Parts: sequence; structure tokens; C-alpha cells
Amino acid sequence: MEPLERPEPPARPQAVIVLDGLTLRRFAGEADLPELFTVIEESQEHLRPWMPWVAEHSRAKTAEYLAARAQCWANGRDFAFAVVLDGAIVGACGLYRRDDGPDDVLEIGYWLHPAVTGRGLATRAAAALVDQAFRLPRVRHVEIVHDPANRASGAVPARLGFTEHLRRPAEALAPAETGEELVWRLTRPQGGVARPVPPVGGPTRPRR
Repeated sequence: MEPLERPEPPARPQAVIVLDGLTLRRFAGEADLPELFTVIEESQEHLRPWMPWVAEHSRAKTAEYLAARAQCWANGRDFAFAVVLDGAIVGACGLYRRDDGPDDVLEIGYWLHPAVTGRGLATRAAAALVDQAFRLPRVRHVEIVHDPANRASGAVPARLGFTEHLRRPAEALAPAETGEELVWRLTRPQGGVARPVPPVGGPTRPRR
């Protein structure tokens, strides 16, 4: 009797990741436009120092971003998720490959509405994305990249066991950026063991 062939690992992350009290879900295109636009609108001052795209924020830009998500997901280079707490979008996160980067590296990005920061949500979302990344074939490393001055962003990889991989020059495009990037790296564990996701705590942002 011939041995059963092992199924290939999934080529894409899960479209919906349900955690304890928190959900990451693939964006739903135009249906998410009103809520995502409002969340970004309310978060502008919080995000502006570190996120260059905030300078061009508009309803049209948000619609354009959402319209492009399906193709980005299909081509396997950019997997964006809404961060949903108690039924409300409170931010976004994602896995993506840089155009000039190796195919065995995925990068994690994240941002949150200021009303829900400081509660470990970014850490929990990033931990879930690490688990998803290492389920994909040929992914050996996961990276988180941020400006060294953005200590809140840097606390996330430090909590998850990433190590500082390198520092490199970067064009300062947002007001608080210093012209340098810090790259944290986590290498696929032996056997691909999933990383535990810490629980959610604290009050929620009211649904709008």
C-alpha cells in the first residue's frame, strides 16, 4: 500500500482569524469604506508622526486602498486585515513582501485607533500573523520594521521574541521619522510551533 501524500500547506493565510475577544479579518472592499475611513479620520493625529500615507488621507484614497486589496491578496504579496474588537474596526494589520525583498521573508505591519492602544492588541495581532506566516510554504523569516524613535511600535517585536536584525538608512517621509529603520527578525521555529497569543484586556472603543 502506497503511503498517503501529505497535503501541501496553505498558500494564503486564513481570511478570518478569531482570537479570544479579537478578530482579524480580510478587508471586505467597499463594504468597509465608511467604517475604515472614520477610524483613520479619528486616528490621524496619532498616526501622522510615523505613517507617511496619513498626509494624503481622504475618502477617495481609502476607497482606492480597499479596492486594491483583492488583487494584492491574490498575488500572494500583501495580506491586509481589519482589526475588529466587539464588532468594530479599530485598526489594521497585515503580512506583506517588500518588492525588493527575498521571497522567504514576510513583514508585519500594524496600526490602531488611539482609544485602544496600550492594551496589547497590536502584540496579539502580530503574534497571530507570525503564526499564519510560518504556516505558509517557504517562509523562513518574519520581520517587523519601524523607526527606532517609535518605541511603542518596537515594543511589539520585543515582546514576541524577535531579535534586532539590522539598522539601515531610510528616507524620512513622516514628521517624526529619523532617517533610519530598525529591522527585527524572527526565524521559523523548529517544527513550526505556533506562538501563543496573549489575551485581550481593558475597555473597548464604542462602536460607531
